[in-house]
Amino acid sequence: MTLLLLGLLLTGCTTSPPRDVNNICAIFEEKDEWYDDAADASEEWGSPIPVMMAIMHQESRFQADARPPRKKLLGFIPGPRLSNAYGYPQAKTGTWSDYKKDAGRFGADRDDFSDAVDFIGWYNYQSVRRSGISPQDTYGLYLAYHEGHGGYNRSTYKSKAWLMGVARKVQSRAESYQAQLTFCEEDLQSGGFFDWF
Repeated sequence: MTLLLLGLLLTGCTTSPPRDVNNICAIFEEKDEWYDDAADASEEWGSPIPVMMAIMHQESRFQADARPPRKKLLGFIPGPRLSNAYGYPQAKTGTWSDYKKDAGRFGADRDDFSDAVDFIGWYNYQSVRRSGISPQDTYGLYLAYHEGHGGYNRSTYKSKAWLMGVARKVQSRAESYQAQLTFCEEDLQSGGFFDWF
């Protein structure tokens, strides 16, 4: 029983979202492995760290076990979920399987930050290749992330004013994250002040 409680406590500690999801420096200072994971994904796929983090913020608010809401039956009975999306990136099962095969990440999990940020980088790389979106175009990348490449290429988002509004929010957050990161990235790259001791 004691071991079970200890395991639950440790799981809760490792998967809790950052306290301040609006400040990328605070996120990376609190979750000390996340910057290295995001930097690795950025180097691998050419997607800027603030872009990937802004997409993840929109999709899950950095909750490891995030899921879409359930449909309501008769207005109050919980029914099936709207999709099988799961985890930090809210990746659907089929797309996640495509990622694991294509990127060779066969043991990847959607509720693991390192895998999730790598997935977002990979997906953005696909958007650059398949839809001609600039790696710095957060607005376009988010629309492709939400609609899929086929939907984006058919401009399905143009009939969804709400989605274009969300994409603008994601773009604004990426710009904010970029400005914040300018002030702390050098410390993050060097491991921070306390690594000297």
